[in-house]
Amino acid sequence: MKSSRVDQIRDKVYNSFDESLPVLMDILRIPSMSREFDNEYLTNGLLLKTAESFEQYIRQANLKNAQIQLYSDEGFSPFLFVEVEGSDGMTDGTVLFYGHMDKQPPFTGWKEGISAYDPKIIDDKLYGRGGADDGYAIMASVISIKTIQELGLKHPRIVMAFEADEESGSSHIYHYLDKLKEKIGSVDLVIALDASCGSYDRLWVTTTLRGIVVGTVTVQVLNEGIHSGESGIIPSSFRIFRQLLNRIDNPQTGDVVDDFQVIIPGKRYLETQKTAEVFKEVITKFPFHQNTQPVFQDRFLVYLNKIWRAQLSVTGGDDIPNCNQAGNVITPKTTLKLSLRLPPTKNHLEAKESFVKLLTTNVPYNASVTISGLRSGPGFNALDNQPYLDSIINQASLNYYGNEATTFGDGGAIYLMTHLQQIHPKASFLIIGVLGTGANEHGPNECLDLPNVRKLISCITEIISEVQPHIKK
Repeated sequence: MKSSRVDQIRDKVYNSFDESLPVLMDILRIPSMSREFDNEYLTNGLLLKTAESFEQYIRQANLKNAQIQLYSDEGFSPFLFVEVEGSDGMTDGTVLFYGHMDKQPPFTGWKEGISAYDPKIIDDKLYGRGGADDGYAIMASVISIKTIQELGLKHPRIVMAFEADEESGSSHIYHYLDKLKEKIGSVDLVIALDASCGSYDRLWVTTTLRGIVVGTVTVQVLNEGIHSGESGIIPSSFRIFRQLLNRIDNPQTGDVVDDFQVIIPGKRYLETQKTAEVFKEVITKFPFHQNTQPVFQDRFLVYLNKIWRAQLSVTGGDDIPNCNQAGNVITPKTTLKLSLRLPPTKNHLEAKESFVKLLTTNVPYNASVTISGLRSGPGFNALDNQPYLDSIINQASLNYYGNEATTFGDGGAIYLMTHLQQIHPKASFLIIGVLGTGANEHGPNECLDLPNVRKLISCITEIISEVQPHIKK
């Protein structure tokens, strides 16, 4: 692409995104959460208000030849669907944009003067829950197509699918995708905007995503609390829980048992080695407390851990009193929410079955174990893109970042990708995102690096305009 065209795209994207920021900030002020964290999501109207606000933004963008529909079917989270005719009436060849508008809970620990639902721009970063994960994606999708149209460039047929259920497992989106399958048609390229990035100096293209098993596990030994003077007779529910967790991972090393591991494909092992050489922030990006050290000091080993080795995390707990309210009482039960990340190619249904079996079979002291909220989701392992696409992606990264694009694996999950890969087996995938150093999605101080977003949208715009002749059948 000629340098003058690159400058035109950059200028138009930067201006459009900056003009959209106040709208995004208004939407982030809505205290909505994904349904897993909000039992009243169907009645309090917060998720729907978020979706309606994004719908209004899209309509006001005045995309040419666009049809916009907000669905809110009974019993389901809202869903935004946009269809844009291809330039010059082109109907064969389709690009599908994907993002989500639901949010994680606010969490605790936000810096002074910053909170989840009071977005602020500080040092070129937009702080607030749901900006980086993943509200920006809707703006990015719309701005890229609007820029192409206003500059007189060409784009293929576009469909946009924005769900409000991703943070709860994406089970609701399948209802809408099935309902709209005739409208969506055959897809040639999927652009998903919910991924991480290794740094803000290049375009990072995700080739693998981890699967997951999530469940809330309760170990119960008593019907009510008993004076701790009776310890030695009554087994500790916490100690039993520790023993059960040891069935899944080694308490000294964190190594997860073979039931949840896979043989790493040779191609991905070599990709991990290559990526680790440029992923310099894979360790330093985290806010370690005082002298805490990472699991490994070697970048390759920790990166391999993050991408291809199963890992267990405790993400929540109940039934343990706050310390200032804790008397000398043996608690009757202990409840922990567990998140087991799976290698990209591990069968998540088999893993879920193993998870339940390990935690509920031959329980010490015959204590009661119950699991609620159990769910699992598949990982993703991309097929090879068409050579022309890799070339276009790399050139876009050079044009707007000044560095070549890098492929890498993401330790998170986007359940929908495997489903789309199955129903559109010939489609290429461009899975990208803004969740880099300091973004801290899901945790406190979530932020969107604004210079990086501008460059990312510029890359998307160029890629879409350049792929148009290749996917036209």
